[in-house]
Amino acid sequence: MLRYLPFLLIIALTIYAFIDCLNTPEEEVKHLPKPVWVLIILLFSIVGPVVWLAAGKQRSTVGGGGRARRTQWVAPDDNPEFLRSLGEEQQQKKNGDADGNTDKDAGKDPDKD
Repeated sequence: MLRYLPFLLIIALTIYAFIDCLNTPEEEVKHLPKPVWVLIILLFSIVGPVVWLAAGKQRSTVGGGGRARRTQWVAPDDNPEFLRSLGEEQQQKKNGDADGNTDKDAGKDPDKD
């Protein structure tokens, strides 16, 4: 089993570099176009992934660089858009109740009555 470990590590490194290359935005790829990097990673099993990880994309030493520009997941209770939508739903529900609609009538289709 231990004799398969180097092959598994090479495959894991190649898969990691391949996925990293595909997920990297085009403007962050250095030296060569992205399709050429993909071919290098896949054709040269050890050298390709190592060269990609070393010189293939722009890496920032301060604060993660490119990752800071991407949107990150925000919990619903911290998301202002979600909270605003809840407020709008609540306001619509109050307006609907004032018009004589009840919770029993809210789920029914008025055209089917």
